[in-house]
Amino acid sequence: MKAITQDRYGSPEVLRLSEVDKPAPAGREVLVRVRAASVNARDWHVMRGDPYVARLLMSGMGLTAPKVRIRGTDFAGLVEAVGPGVTRFAPGDEVYGEVNGAFAEYVCAPQEVVAPKPADLTFEQAAALPLAGNTALLGLRDLGRVRPGQRVLVNGASGGVGTFAVQIAKSLGAEVTGVCGERNAELVRSLGAARVVDYRKEDFTRGGARYDVVFDLVGNRSLTDLRRVLAPGGTLLLSGGGVSTGGSLIGPMGLSVRGQVAARFARDHRLLQVIAKPSAENLVALGELVSSGAVTPVVERTYPLSGVPDAIHHVETEHARAKVVITV
Repeated sequence: MKAITQDRYGSPEVLRLSEVDKPAPAGREVLVRVRAASVNARDWHVMRGDPYVARLLMSGMGLTAPKVRIRGTDFAGLVEAVGPGVTRFAPGDEVYGEVNGAFAEYVCAPQEVVAPKPADLTFEQAAALPLAGNTALLGLRDLGRVRPGQRVLVNGASGGVGTFAVQIAKSLGAEVTGVCGERNAELVRSLGAARVVDYRKEDFTRGGARYDVVFDLVGNRSLTDLRRVLAPGGTLLLSGGGVSTGGSLIGPMGLSVRGQVAARFARDHRLLQVIAKPSAENLVALGELVSSGAVTPVVERTYPLSGVPDAIHHVETEHARAKVVITV
């Protein structure tokens, strides 16, 4: 089968469209014929091996080269075969999920990280959901405990996680403020933001507004700045792990590390790091939000499988809006 492989860290040029062996499902695994996959900031970080400390912490990464050769995590497609012990799926089922190795014609995944594809979505739309949607759902519903009437600010509202965060926060009954660039303001409003702040014209950390939950998806502001706009008892959610300057030691993870330290001493605020793990249960919940009309994945553009290097370069350098999807 064809797959995008990587044998060393570096720029998009290290990615190759290669012929590799088709995988076979092990126990409790499904073999999925991939119809679409999506690009995440995680793919950029693994490709570059950046920040360096991530080589010790992130699954699939090694000190000098990736442990998992095939890039990509989000996928949507058709079940081709099932391994022993699989009870949830059968060949022909339309599914989506999150597992290493998604930029390929076929991928094997444990049934615990796979869910039925929402019938209302195309394969391209469904592939945009798993990592970004799961991060937004975990952050706002579970960690942020967003309730009706609360005020939520999403910094990085036009990105992959941000577009889902705006919609999910609104579905939970919150009044949402989105921070993004001017060119994406109408998109963020259309997703449910009551107010949009253009970060080039206005510093949201210097205004008079206060928020019950601040979801930071950029990682370029200090903890002091972010906590300044929190209401008493408010929650700061840190998931700022977008694209950073290559060759850094800790990169955007620095803010999360400082947040973990500060959280031990904070009395008036909750400071929480958002680390989402693949979850079929959360994928089902996201599917229900899609079916209810509360959430719609936004796809900026698509690339063929051979175009993965260009797709990751676009995410790395062009401040891509919403999701970039690979068609297989």
